[in-house]
Amino acid sequence: MSLSRRDFNRSITRLGALGLAAQLAPQVTSPLFAQTANRKIGYAVIGLGRISDHFIRGIQDTTNSKVTALVSGHRDKAEKIAAQYGVPKSSIYSYENIEDMRSNSAIDAVYVGLPNSMHAEYSIRSAKAGKHVLCEKPMATTVPEAQSMIDAAKAANVKLMIAYRCHYETTNLAAVKLIRDGALGQLQSIQGAFGFSCGPEEWRLTKSLGGHGPLFDVGIYCLNASRYLTGEEPASFSAYAYSNPNDPRFREVEESINWITRFPSGVIASCNTTYGAPMDGYIRAYGSKGWLEINPAFVYEGLRLRAEYRDDAGKFIQLDQPNAEKDPIHFTKEAAHFSDCILNNKTPKSPGEEGLRDMTCIREIYRSAGITMA
Repeated sequence: MSLSRRDFNRSITRLGALGLAAQLAPQVTSPLFAQTANRKIGYAVIGLGRISDHFIRGIQDTTNSKVTALVSGHRDKAEKIAAQYGVPKSSIYSYENIEDMRSNSAIDAVYVGLPNSMHAEYSIRSAKAGKHVLCEKPMATTVPEAQSMIDAAKAANVKLMIAYRCHYETTNLAAVKLIRDGALGQLQSIQGAFGFSCGPEEWRLTKSLGGHGPLFDVGIYCLNASRYLTGEEPASFSAYAYSNPNDPRFREVEESINWITRFPSGVIASCNTTYGAPMDGYIRAYGSKGWLEINPAFVYEGLRLRAEYRDDAGKFIQLDQPNAEKDPIHFTKEAAHFSDCILNNKTPKSPGEEGLRDMTCIREIYRSAGITMA
């Protein structure tokens, strides 16, 4: 599928309007969403890797959520985790029989913590089984896959949320508020980066599981942050990709991508990501009255917000706000939010349409960098 720049701008604008409409539209209660307010939403965790461990630990601290089932290709591993968290063995499923979840009334929703290329399949299969879906980012590996996930959720009348942790995280939300309140004046530019040196055996380095390189995995944080800090959808991109030809890790996926985003207001965001070197995850915003920085911005704990600006009276303000919240609090917050949406029939703050916007942007970034993406 190929879009002209005019088509891209038109589609991204339409997606923004759809997201706003979803937030403003009146909520219609149906039997599926007529939940008892004091009960906990039961989650089946699909995939038992590192990210799912954070989610399972995080959900223990919610008041409206619990783990009630596991899906894994390794029964022995699943049984150990089930015993630890009180999940009955009868609620352990394999990847081949997840459709059997349909008859398990203890499962209201699923958390998809699988490698990128598996997100679409298992989100769609779960939706067809009548379960709400909380899927890790990136939403999928192609734009058509992302749209298919949205279509499947709508057809099954279930909710779909993409697990953008930072949409629910205190420090990032504080930065957004400072900008919206005008503390920085007229926003002018954004800088961001996130990367790490990826181990040679990581699934992320395979196209079959990762889809592409670091933009899908960690660069997406910078892309998404530039969108929620500005409150705008991108107008255009310029991008450059690089892979060390002598590094065997990058036979299938690119090592690094640098990209520049131009927003309709004139704000320019310059971001980069890599699998080839340690790179602090940070985001900086500069305006006519001052600046702010979150560094680190995207990791699980230790986030810090700093800012300098002049208020309307001309007083010089300095902020230095470390965040004492510990892992896995981000996962606690996103699980609690999604469960609240299910219990009270609300639209999630990061619905499938939000993931689709990022997927559309990523496709444009790759196109500018000369990389083909469906």
